[in-house]
Amino acid sequence: MLTKFETKSARVKGLAFHSKRPWVLASLHNGVIQLWDYRMCTLLDRFDEHDGPVRGIDFHENQPLFVSGGDDYKIKVWNYKQKKCIFTLLGHLDYIRTTFFHHEYPWIVSCSDDQTIRIWNWQSRNCINVLTGHNHYVMCAQFHKTEDYIVSASLDQTVRVWDISGLRKKFASPGTKDRDDTSVKNPGQIDLFGHADAVVKHVLEGHDRGVNWVTFHPTMPLIVSAADDRQVKLWRMNESKAWEVDTCRGHYNNVSSVIFHPRQELILSNSEDKSIRVWDMSKRTGVQTFRRENDRYWILAAHPTLNLFAAGHDSGMVVFKLERERPAYTVHQNTLYYVKDRYLRIYEFGSSIDKPIMQFKKGAGRPNPVHLVYNPAEQCILLTYGTSSSVDSQVYELHALPKDIKSSDPEVSEGKKAAGISAVWVARNRFAVLDKQQNVVIKNLKNEVTKKVTTPACDMIFYAGTGSLLLRDAEQIMFFDVQQKRVMASIKIAKCRYVVWSSDMNFVALIAKHTISICNRKMENLSSVHESVKIKGGAWDDSGVFVYTTSNHIKYTLTNGDSGIIRTLDLPIYITRVKGSSVYCLDRDCKTKVLNIDPTEFKFKLALVNHRYDEVLNMVRNAKLVGQSIISYLQKKGYPEVALHFVKDQKTRFGLALECGNLEVALEAAKSLEDKLCWEKLSEMALKQGNHQVVEMCYQRTKNFDRLSFLYLTTGNTDKLRKMLKISEIRKDVSGHLHNALYCGDIRERIKVLKQVGQGSLAYLTAATHGLTEECAEIQTLFNLDPEKLPAINPNAKLLRPPVPILLNEGNWPLLAVSKTIFEGSTPLKDAPMSVSAVQGDFGEEGEGWGDSDLVLEEDAGFADPDEKLKVDEEGSGWDVGDDDLELPKDLDIAPVSGGEDFYVPPTKGNSQGQVWLSNSQLPMDHLAAGSFDSAARLLNEQLGVVNFEPYKQLFMLAYARGRVAVPGLPSCPSLYFYPHRNWKEAGAKAGLPAIGLKLNNLVQRLQVAYQLTTGGKFTEAAERLHQILLSVTLLVVESRQEITEAQQLLGICREYLVGLQMETVRKDLPKDTSDQQKRVCEMAAYFTHCSLQPIHLVLTLRTALNLAFKIKNYKTAASFARRLLELGPKPEVAQQTRKILQACEKSPTNAVVLDYDELNPFSICAVTYTPIYRGKPEEKCPLCQASYKPQYKGTICKICEVAEVGRPSSGLKISLSQFR
Repeated sequence: MLTKFETKSARVKGLAFHSKRPWVLASLHNGVIQLWDYRMCTLLDRFDEHDGPVRGIDFHENQPLFVSGGDDYKIKVWNYKQKKCIFTLLGHLDYIRTTFFHHEYPWIVSCSDDQTIRIWNWQSRNCINVLTGHNHYVMCAQFHKTEDYIVSASLDQTVRVWDISGLRKKFASPGTKDRDDTSVKNPGQIDLFGHADAVVKHVLEGHDRGVNWVTFHPTMPLIVSAADDRQVKLWRMNESKAWEVDTCRGHYNNVSSVIFHPRQELILSNSEDKSIRVWDMSKRTGVQTFRRENDRYWILAAHPTLNLFAAGHDSGMVVFKLERERPAYTVHQNTLYYVKDRYLRIYEFGSSIDKPIMQFKKGAGRPNPVHLVYNPAEQCILLTYGTSSSVDSQVYELHALPKDIKSSDPEVSEGKKAAGISAVWVARNRFAVLDKQQNVVIKNLKNEVTKKVTTPACDMIFYAGTGSLLLRDAEQIMFFDVQQKRVMASIKIAKCRYVVWSSDMNFVALIAKHTISICNRKMENLSSVHESVKIKGGAWDDSGVFVYTTSNHIKYTLTNGDSGIIRTLDLPIYITRVKGSSVYCLDRDCKTKVLNIDPTEFKFKLALVNHRYDEVLNMVRNAKLVGQSIISYLQKKGYPEVALHFVKDQKTRFGLALECGNLEVALEAAKSLEDKLCWEKLSEMALKQGNHQVVEMCYQRTKNFDRLSFLYLTTGNTDKLRKMLKISEIRKDVSGHLHNALYCGDIRERIKVLKQVGQGSLAYLTAATHGLTEECAEIQTLFNLDPEKLPAINPNAKLLRPPVPILLNEGNWPLLAVSKTIFEGSTPLKDAPMSVSAVQGDFGEEGEGWGDSDLVLEEDAGFADPDEKLKVDEEGSGWDVGDDDLELPKDLDIAPVSGGEDFYVPPTKGNSQGQVWLSNSQLPMDHLAAGSFDSAARLLNEQLGVVNFEPYKQLFMLAYARGRVAVPGLPSCPSLYFYPHRNWKEAGAKAGLPAIGLKLNNLVQRLQVAYQLTTGGKFTEAAERLHQILLSVTLLVVESRQEITEAQQLLGICREYLVGLQMETVRKDLPKDTSDQQKRVCEMAAYFTHCSLQPIHLVLTLRTALNLAFKIKNYKTAASFARRLLELGPKPEVAQQTRKILQACEKSPTNAVVLDYDELNPFSICAVTYTPIYRGKPEEKCPLCQASYKPQYKGTICKICEVAEVGRPSSGLKISLSQFR
């Protein structure tokens, strides 16, 4: 028996399972009805309107109803949603024993100690028939599942089968809903044609004492009964007769209840002898017996769809299963091996092929295997049988898989069988067995013991890789090395049940009943998850997320402890593999299933944890994540700027915007909220950032005039300060008026305020101190001041006046320029273009922001059509053409022109599209498309200082080829050329511009390839691709300023990588024999770490520099590299090695060799000498790529771009027409 749930209460006399929900009803001897959730182990509700014991209880199959019958002679129908009794049926004259709903009709059958069986219509709430015939208490009455039968058991030692087909025809057929009152008053009477509503079909006699329980088989014509004669009898019936098949003997007290197993050929019975017995229906012999110490059993119930049973006893009830339903399975690569029935089957995850490959030998009462482990090298499996509760039944079998698989008729495997608690593979041809004495022995494929291993006391062993085992005892898991015969590591975890390793064997999930511990191979606990219900199992996702199941959920946990729910489950499953959005699993019927899940949430969290912000940005743009849990998670983890993109509630947006310092969003939210507290919080944040314009608005909205005046004073805004002086006077704010007068340095206003509040002496002293004699006399007269008592004037008094502001602080305080994070672009985020910053890592798909939908080009603005200009027939007198004294030869003969005497001018040839493009654009790419290589070279020379055009040859030819499209003409005629335009809608005849063939996002994609080559160590190929990208950037054509900025960033990325890769290539070729050569090699590796690279590449450069510095005993420098490396969050094994080096360096933080390297002084790297040029030292720049050089290399060709002259004056990168406006 596998106990799933147990309660403690008064004696349980009735039990009923709900067909769909995990509920069980228990009716108690004290009159209380309890509703339990057996999955969550909680009491949902209790109903206590009965007086005395309640024996009958049953759920309705479809409606939210249940029925109960008690010793108070009442049948009550309850609505569990409304949590009340909706009506009571009266009619029985003695204790009611059982109550059951009909599976189809609105009927209830009840039986009572009044020797009758009653059938009730719960819709009309009256009795429709009374079955009489028993001459003692009727202990049980039930409907047949499919037929029109009722079976009843009585203490008169008989079992009766009743045919109620007449009742069904009478009350359930169409058109007979209305019945006369006589049928109600005289139930069970004979109708006019002589047919009774219910008749006795069979009377089964055979028990020697009263029968306590009887039930139909759900599918077969069988009946089972239990009686006080301590026997369980099996009966068979047909249309004409019923007879006893056999008797099950074994109970030694009254048998109180009996049921058929819904799916197997088993019978379950319980008795007052404190036992539950399981009988084989075909052999009528006992299979299992479960006993209690002090409690008699009274009732049994089976779940209609699940393999669950419930038994009620003197002190409560228990919900249990007869056997484990967890299938034995294992996964190797893309194949699932599992045992179903007597077959070993395989399931291929990709093709979904499911077929048997081997058949096990038949055996009497062969149990289901508990564990299965597979050996791919020798094509063998180990099966473990039995449970920890029964040591004697624990055995294992070794089977070799057949070489020729016949799915139609798999061959039978005999296998090698032996006693053992657990068996796992430890080598290609060796496996470890934990025997009954809890000793570990190593056996070969012949099942022979090769050696014994002394281990700490343990009760289970698990696989832990070749030559290793995980040993379990009651309190911990130990990582045991079989060769060294010692424990390498251990972790405290109580009663671990399952062990699931990741595919790379770096992480392991240790699963107990209610907890999961995620550990690394050194048994260091990375995180733990606790569940309130049982954990069924799990599997590792390819990305390193552990996905597991409980009884009703699929959940996940990351290695850092973050967890969540993926989806709910109707029935428990056992996960075998997680691939993308698919979960492969086995259900309790051992059927393979594929469930679809949404992995976005845990992939989002994983991307955040691993700092893969490009993936986070992509998910944010697609807006796949919703819910308060994501927002709270982002806040908790310190990413409020990301959470801001999920929130629409203005109050929440305001709080998040303040948290991440985004004043723009906070200001918008505050305007919509118009809450004083919000404005005050916003003013505090704006003041910290020095944004006094927002501070001013906040103070105005909250009418905080004192702080507003002080703000104007600190920013030197005297005009607004004087306005505040007038406002305070109008508001009659005496304190504010005086303060503003002090801020303004207005002596007369201060005197005026003091006079208004009656402070004559202070007003006089103020006027006298500042030499205002007229005001002194006026005040003396106004306040009748005694000249002898006037306050004395300080002869050393100085003018108290704020200094006059030299410069009005109109702008906000200057802030330190820092690069925005990937999430802090323009709002909304989905319209923001993709950044190409090297710090931000890989690039996803092209974003939507590359378009130019929001760009309005006014190219034709201000240029009127020449034909529409003012026309004048004759020139005015102001024109001095000067043709009066023009001397022409007299012998010129002018041919007459047809149609008049006017001079004929032949039409001139129009401008080609190439000439139009040249006149409309100053971009090199447009000139190349027009075929004007000379003008394109001149533009590159002026803008970027290009003097060597040989590397551009291929790019020039490609650009020209893209500029026109050739279309075949008529036979013997040349091809026709068409010129595609990028502004074809408004191009016309004179405003056209060539179509763009080279785009920024194409270069970004090429950059990803270069990144991959760099990661793979192919520096020469990576440098070639980066050089092509760098030259291609100069030939781009873009529209927006954002794209211009990104192109400049792309140039910077290529420069940094080219400098670093060229330097690294040179460093690798240097000899390392002498100490000076080793010093130079170490210096160049140190310089490489200061190139702006991606984190993955920076980790590699730091590791190289760290190792070189450590080798030459420059421990101080090595420690610096180690700290920088750890800040980047490398892989666990790299981090562990780095910490060891750092610990060694910190013991002796000195440098044995003096390097030409100062990490605290910013520097550039000379692209020729590969030495540092520290800030403040003279340097020359390449006008194209901005590579740095020492002054002596001015005028040379740049070593990075190979086309520009170092130090040559130029106007800069021009790739957009907006740069010329």
